[in-house]
Amino acid sequence: MDDDRHRQDDWADNRDNRLPSFTEVLSRRTRPPVDLFMFYLFLQREGAEDILDFWLDVQQHENLCRAYFKDVRKSGRAIREDWPEYWDYARRRGSIYGTVMGLNPHMNTKRSTASTGDMLSDQDRFNLASAGDEKAIRSPSPGAHMASVSPGTAVGSDPPRSSTPFSLSGRTPTLFANRRASRAPTVIPRTSAISRQDLIASAERIYFRYLSPAGNTVGSNENHEIYLPPSLRLHSFPLSSAHEPKSQSEMSLMAQIPDMFHAQKEYCFRAMEQDAFPRFLRAKAFGNLTPVSALVRLIVGLIVLWIGLAVGFSLIFLDVHPKSKRFFLFIPFTIAILFLISHQYELDPILVFLGQSESTPFRTLHIREPYVKKLLLGRAIWVSVLVTACVAALTLIFWAVPGHRL
Repeated sequence: MDDDRHRQDDWADNRDNRLPSFTEVLSRRTRPPVDLFMFYLFLQREGAEDILDFWLDVQQHENLCRAYFKDVRKSGRAIREDWPEYWDYARRRGSIYGTVMGLNPHMNTKRSTASTGDMLSDQDRFNLASAGDEKAIRSPSPGAHMASVSPGTAVGSDPPRSSTPFSLSGRTPTLFANRRASRAPTVIPRTSAISRQDLIASAERIYFRYLSPAGNTVGSNENHEIYLPPSLRLHSFPLSSAHEPKSQSEMSLMAQIPDMFHAQKEYCFRAMEQDAFPRFLRAKAFGNLTPVSALVRLIVGLIVLWIGLAVGFSLIFLDVHPKSKRFFLFIPFTIAILFLISHQYELDPILVFLGQSESTPFRTLHIREPYVKKLLLGRAIWVSVLVTACVAALTLIFWAVPGHRL
């Protein structure tokens, strides 16, 4: 634990003058409020956490395949002898496991061996799965629905799909939506040596959880499917974890299992990096309030401002003496202006000065990312100056107006 904290301190020291990258967030090299936990909560508010869940599940699937190849090599066998179909497939098409398999990196292959990386450990995924103290929902067993999906399923016969990764059909983000349990990444226990059937089972779970329209309608009112462009969609999963592949065609299909979701995973990574992540940084590196909390501040600020104006005009038109009593109007004006400007900037300067940022409405955590703390402190000082100027102007105006009893 101390070693992890020291590593995070070293990584944070390297970001004294910049915001973290998306890769650093996924690899848990950042601190609150721009860490992986906060990014998950941000996507959850938008109803788009399925994309991150999919990326993590595929990352785990690739780690499982990588562990299988390592086990084969540790046993003294070569991948070419143990799984000749995949060796031939990887030699012709390329593989992200080229280093583990012992493929020549200079071999002329179609697929790049580059990847977004082996960045998250099983413990990291377990921590992410418990985000918000929510229980994971396990998808129904896919074996029962295998027959309903045929290899020849056409794109036009699928249910209507969303047009972007962050505009999922049937998933409209709302401020006061009920907390939705996360379909967190499935942790596959490793009590024995990994077999190829384990790889098929892992791929099968991913397909029926995120990519199969048929799997989304079984026993659930939610849309579990993520958006993918037509060129990346998979319309069937021809294998089954219930029985081992025997025919030559099934063996050829099984050779695609390790790399089956890599292109989709890279697409989701780029979509999150270019779409959701900039908005996440805007919300958490330049503000410290959630949308619900900001809305509550707007409502309370308007009510208190109305009370302050009502009292101020009453003091004027009742010509209350001494006139210095009007200076007490700074109390409702301060509360009202502070809440209204906090809503406008989505930043509460008092929380910033206390080193706090909201994770969920009215629940805070400590700001530990150095550069984010510096940014928020600067914005908090500006908001404080703005609040002080507005309160002083309003108070002096109501003090200077001569009284006139109606």
